[in-house]
Amino acid sequence: MAATTVRTLSVVPATKANTLELPKKVVGFVEECAGLCNPKDIHVCDGSEREHHKLMGIMEAQGLAHPLPKYENCWLVNTDPADVARVESRTYISTRNQHDVVPKGTNPHKGALPNWMSPKQLDQELTDRFPRTMEGRTMYVIPFSMGPVGSRLSKIGVQLTDSPYVAASMRIMTRIGTEVLHALGDDDFVRCLHSVGQPLPMAKPAVNNWPCNPAETIITHRPETNEIISYGSGYGGNSILGKKCLALRLGSYMARKEGWLAEHMLILGITNPQGVKRYIAAAFPSACGKTNLAMMTPELPGYKVECVGDDIAWMRFDENGQLRAINPENGFFGVAPGTGTKTNPVAMQTVFKNSVFTNVAYTNDGGVYWEGMDKPNANVKITSWMGKSWTPESSEPAAHPNSRFCSPASQCPILDPAWEDPKGVPIDAILFGGRRPEGVPLVYEAFDWNHGVFMGASMRSEATAAAEFKGKMVMHDPFAMRPFVGYNIGQYFNHWLSFAANPNHKLPRMFHVNWFRKDAQGKFMWPGFGDNVRVLDWILKRVDGENVATKSLVGYVPTKESFNLNGLSNINWDGLFHTPKDFWTKEVTEIRKYFDDNIGSDLPSAINNEVTKLEQRIKNQ
Repeated sequence: MAATTVRTLSVVPATKANTLELPKKVVGFVEECAGLCNPKDIHVCDGSEREHHKLMGIMEAQGLAHPLPKYENCWLVNTDPADVARVESRTYISTRNQHDVVPKGTNPHKGALPNWMSPKQLDQELTDRFPRTMEGRTMYVIPFSMGPVGSRLSKIGVQLTDSPYVAASMRIMTRIGTEVLHALGDDDFVRCLHSVGQPLPMAKPAVNNWPCNPAETIITHRPETNEIISYGSGYGGNSILGKKCLALRLGSYMARKEGWLAEHMLILGITNPQGVKRYIAAAFPSACGKTNLAMMTPELPGYKVECVGDDIAWMRFDENGQLRAINPENGFFGVAPGTGTKTNPVAMQTVFKNSVFTNVAYTNDGGVYWEGMDKPNANVKITSWMGKSWTPESSEPAAHPNSRFCSPASQCPILDPAWEDPKGVPIDAILFGGRRPEGVPLVYEAFDWNHGVFMGASMRSEATAAAEFKGKMVMHDPFAMRPFVGYNIGQYFNHWLSFAANPNHKLPRMFHVNWFRKDAQGKFMWPGFGDNVRVLDWILKRVDGENVATKSLVGYVPTKESFNLNGLSNINWDGLFHTPKDFWTKEVTEIRKYFDDNIGSDLPSAINNEVTKLEQRIKNQ
């Protein structure tokens, strides 16, 4: 490997600078950005435990992170309340041709699809922000691999950041360090530059000691040159650039070019009582239960679920036509509220060691608290994420609705043995779903591949706290990729459709699920969580070709006798699968309008045909 020695300063005061070997292309990237951003020193991250402790020590000294003595090597960070979620309105894809990102919709809705920015405007935006932006701060150089190091499905990036929080989080969420540099060699890599946008000394003190610049925040992607540039936010997917930025926005662009899929999907392995194991991928919008499903504790005897990943799947058909998937991440960045011993006991066994918690409440016995956890003892005092004394009678939540745990995947007690298999795991079924309180059945199967692609394309769900949207509005979220697709979504639909053209491909069956349907009193009709294995049980029967379905308005639905309801009472079966004509008449009207307004002539004819077929089935109901 051709290499250049770069002199760097360590992350703690040192009398002697350390030296590390970096590939020449990485050196050029670091030198170019350091010349622009003017950091006081540079540290190349090696991913070691020693380095992690130093990073956390720096954050503790800055008042940014607080140790949680109740747990092993866990920390709490509370952000500026203005920097708590993905900022979709300030997230852009920049290409030379606008049509590569923006479809030819007749009346595009603001926020309906990714934002485009011209290269010229982007250059100006960055020129206005980045000069000297790291002054007084350390630049951390993070070589990272998305996916097992060396896998043909994996991608390598280098992130430069002035945030020790980001450096610590990237160590958990990706594979970082010298092993990655050796795998990279002289090859190209994804170039990621991030700054919190607050050179030192700051004009005014940071709120919660969390440096950020919300007024100037911008998250940008240049897929044609494999670059991600983010400024002003230190939080989550805005700053941990291997996650949504590379894994999905750039990932989906690369996937189309190279003939694979980068998707917002969990991956789980499920073994039935007969010992037959299958793998399932599932696309749900953020905060709609991906982690709970990926770590499910099944309520049906004899079933075992194992977790490959809870958020992102990279999938490619192999030489035998089998679709295989890897989880490109190395950790879990999960929504904390709603996670508890009743809803996700596996997550609760995973997160209380070697983890960073963000924007949750803390307790005076050195622990954390969020809505959905078991209530602490009466003598334990709780302080909310806003720093206020909190009780169950308080009007504000203890934890922010989008508060997070960041935990190593290796700690998951049901981690699938093949989770790091460089070939990936074989996918037998793909699920789509979201929060639909009315009208949408518990589960239904696509009639064929094109209909399955239409199901993904027409996904709708109540908005959640993972982005800046407020309220319970039902939003269109195709493939749960609305905020994440890195190119024209009409072309994205076509990419999915194209896989059916290869007769060698063993196409997985596709299903839609909805755990969130409510009755007239506003109560959930399905128990969810561990009982969702009953839905997977029926799906596996369909994967095995069993005749256990009947045709409905929206797809194949279970026959009641084929669906295992043993041990459940008061299940309104007819209500769970009722497809009211008035609801679906409105639904298909809104789907067609969304497609016309936002995608227009870029909508593939095969998807338009599926809309027409649904309209006809509703008319004939």
